[in-house]
Amino acid sequence: MNQTIDEQAGVEAEPEALDAYSRTVMNAAQTVGPAVVNIEVRHGDAKAEHRGGSGSGLIFTPDGFILTNSHVVHGAGRMEVALPDGRRFDAELAGEDPHTDLAVIRINGPNLPCAVLGDSGALRVGQLVVAIGNPYGFQSTVTAGVISATARSFRSASGRLIDNVIQTDAALNPGNSGGPLVNGRGQVIGVNTAIIRPAQGICFAIPSNTATFVVAQLLRFGRVKRSYIGMGGQDVPLHRRILRHHKIPGSGGVLVIQIEPGSPAERAGIREGDIVVEFDGVGTERVDELYRLLTEERVGKSTEVVVLRGLEKLALFVTPGDAS
Repeated sequence: MNQTIDEQAGVEAEPEALDAYSRTVMNAAQTVGPAVVNIEVRHGDAKAEHRGGSGSGLIFTPDGFILTNSHVVHGAGRMEVALPDGRRFDAELAGEDPHTDLAVIRINGPNLPCAVLGDSGALRVGQLVVAIGNPYGFQSTVTAGVISATARSFRSASGRLIDNVIQTDAALNPGNSGGPLVNGRGQVIGVNTAIIRPAQGICFAIPSNTATFVVAQLLRFGRVKRSYIGMGGQDVPLHRRILRHHKIPGSGGVLVIQIEPGSPAERAGIREGDIVVEFDGVGTERVDELYRLLTEERVGKSTEVVVLRGLEKLALFVTPGDAS
């Protein structure tokens, strides 16, 4: 039986759509792939050295600074970095931040490829992303998927609560940790950090905007100077009527999804389900904005936090603790 005109058009369009998808993935891999490295960690000293695992990393400056996960390099006695072009270098730790599971290490070598961190604030659910890394030692492995959700919170293997993470279904495996999550334009918008076992397609990455902030602190101070209040949150939009009624600037707030027992947030009376819209007079539309305000200078200082609780707008006072 002869195909209809619509059926013929569909058959012809399918390969074209597939080619477009393939070109997007290939472009992301070709743009960022050369800067994705394999990191091998050794523990102990020269007399009793043993292998401590491996992970991935991203060269983000021409002079050899590499972004990876804190849990990949924490406690390493020696680190060796392998580039896709076959070169190998010893690496040294520049700084790490277990609170965000990020670390920076450095190698010295000529003509190093590098990739640039993009803007994770523009991400949308359903957007195509590509993960590049070295799972189980298979170097330069590329997988693709979509952004499943943004502004998630989860507790890392170390027990720390990590906020504002990206959820994706791009396949990740052990060894992918520390590798980049890349958008369709070849921009690095996340650092792959965790999977949930034995779930299928539930993987997490630290947003590039968080990484940019942490990197600046690590390169300047060797650590991130910050205070903490002990709550987990995620971004939520607010209806225009609520914004107008309570005279809230912006378009949303930070929904409190978890309170750590005995934390400054609990002592201040902040509850799960509250929406934080202001911290010390500054609007907090996003988790990133709230945590950027938690500087070291705020430790021990009573600070006003404005929250929405049901139909009420409440002013509470929290005294941040030292996160170091």
